[in-house]
Parts: sequence; structure tokens; C-alpha cells
Amino acid sequence: MAKIEKGRGALGNPGGRFDRTGRETFDDGWEREEETPAPLHTTVTVEQARTIISRNDSPDIPFDQSINPYRGCEHGCIYCYARPTHAYLGLSPGLDFETRLYAKPDAAALLRRELAKPGYRCSPINLGANTDPYQPVEREWRITRQVIEVLAECEHPLTIVTKSALVERDIDLLAPMTEKRLVQVYVSLPTLDRGLARRLEPRAAAPQRRLQTLRALSAAGIPCGVLVAPIIPALTDAGMETVLAEAQAVGAATAACTLLRLPHEVADLFRAWLEGHYPLRAAHVMSLVQQMRGGRDNDPEFGSRMRGGGEFADLIAQRFRLACRRHRLNERDTSLDTTRFRAPSATGQLSLF
Repeated sequence: MAKIEKGRGALGNPGGRFDRTGRETFDDGWEREEETPAPLHTTVTVEQARTIISRNDSPDIPFDQSINPYRGCEHGCIYCYARPTHAYLGLSPGLDFETRLYAKPDAAALLRRELAKPGYRCSPINLGANTDPYQPVEREWRITRQVIEVLAECEHPLTIVTKSALVERDIDLLAPMTEKRLVQVYVSLPTLDRGLARRLEPRAAAPQRRLQTLRALSAAGIPCGVLVAPIIPALTDAGMETVLAEAQAVGAATAACTLLRLPHEVADLFRAWLEGHYPLRAAHVMSLVQQMRGGRDNDPEFGSRMRGGGEFADLIAQRFRLACRRHRLNERDTSLDTTRFRAPSATGQLSLF
């Protein structure tokens, strides 16, 4: 059985799908004193990005523009669908993804340059599409805050998805944007079970702390919602209604959910995690996952990749709809205003006209 690293999600550091060689340990017969491996530390490398706005035309994603201030994520969520992106860097989607991070300190300057282009067309920009914009290293690097400062200055709408209480730091920027219908914040909260959350998302804020964050955002007048994601069958799905009820009680007005996705290397990482933490439940969980994914670990097709298929997926969707109706979630207009946008000049000065 793989070793469980305290405070980390993945149970190992397997190679990525682009690796041409692989390594494995074996007993060579020599007796050695038991060695204690060095603790894993987080490192951050500066990435010199050429552009900062990512664009997509996915029909099942509610935004077409996003910004990722960081590559990799120290939260260490074992289910994170962004893990395979580390393979493009020649690194492991396992522990490397959680410990070898890349920061884009020029993000705000690049954003200003892209917003100033004559052909730019305003549509809401999402922060948190790939990795969490408020992961622990943001306290030091403050890249996300700098990006929000540019968007606020230009009156550009944005959405945020996070599982960190650090978003409360930027309420002073977000609250004034709320008055202009320029911001919506979603707090990701798949479970209220502290023990399960500690294993699933080892360095993210505790579930109850995330509820406090929703309360703080709501108290500041910032439109906020709860993202029940991912829903993991036989592991987190039983608590979905409770999450929705507790989130609404502290001020969430909207809610969304997605099913567990296991693209590329995430499938093997998640299986190893299940065997390490929940060995008696592992086979049952994966059986239900495959029932919702057409017999596979993952379904990459647009539309079905977020909601799954089959009886179990239909039941979850029905439960979610009924719970949202019961708690009067998703009844408000949360559309954002794109008409206020004022393009900056490339030098940082807003245009007068």
C-alpha cells in the first residue's frame, strides 16, 4: 500500500502520460537501516506567461474566459481534474501537482495589455477554472488580488470559484463591484464531514470555515453561491442536501453541482487514494462511477461529462433540483453587467472615452 503523506492528497508521484521512461522500486537484497524520507515542501517557480486570458467554447461551462494565476494547487484535492496539466510540464500529476507550483506575477500587467486591445469584447472572466486562485501561496504572492484590482478599475465583470477563506481578504474590492453587478462568488463545498474533507482536500479550508466565508460574503452584499462539487457516489452524495441547506442558511443564493470527473491520470490517483483511505468502499465507489460513465472511469463528452448518465446520475440530479427548490436557491437573477467595461490603455491609464 502506498504511503499516506500527512497534509497531502495524492499517495504517490507517478509519471505523466507523456513520460517515455518509468521507475519503480524493488528489493535488491541489501539490508539497510530504515530511512525516513524528507518531508515534502512546497516550491514556487516564476512562470513567464505570454498571455493570461484563457478561452474556451465548451457548451457545458458557463463562461468563455478565465484566468489562472497559478499552475498546480497546494490544496491537494485528490479529485482535481487539473492534475493532468502538470504532465505537460514533465512533472507528475500526483504529489508534484501539490508541491511544485508555478506563479504568474505578471498576470495583472498581461491582463491590462489584453483588455486594451482594440478587438477585445467584454464577457465575464472566471478566476478558479483550473486551480484555486486563493490557494495558500496567494497570501504571499497576491497575484489574484492584483488581477481583481485591474478588473475593478476597468469595471469588468468576473466570477470566482474557491474553497478558501482567503477570498474574504478581497471583500474591500468585491463589495463595490457588487453594486455595479460585476461579481459573483462560488464557494466549493463537496462535504461537511471534516474527516472526509481532510482526506479529500488536505490543505483547503475546513467545511465549517467555508460556511463562515459564505456568511461573510453575504453580509457584505456580495452575491454568493455554493458549488457542491464533486459529488462522489457512496462517499459524499448522501450529504448533498445538508450542504445545500447549510449554505442557504448562511446566505448562499445560488447553487450548482457536478459529478466526479476522472480524466487521464486522475483515475489511477483516485483509485489509489480510495484503496489507501477507504479500502472496504473502494470497489463500490468505482462501480457506481462507471455506472454513471457508460462503463468507463471517465466520460469526456460535452454535456454528459458534468452530469453523467444512468439511473444513479438521474437520481442525484433530481435530488439536487428538489433541494434547491426547497431552499429557494437559484431564484435570483445573477447575470453580470458587461456594458460598464472601459478599456485601459496599455500603459495603465484608463481611456477618457
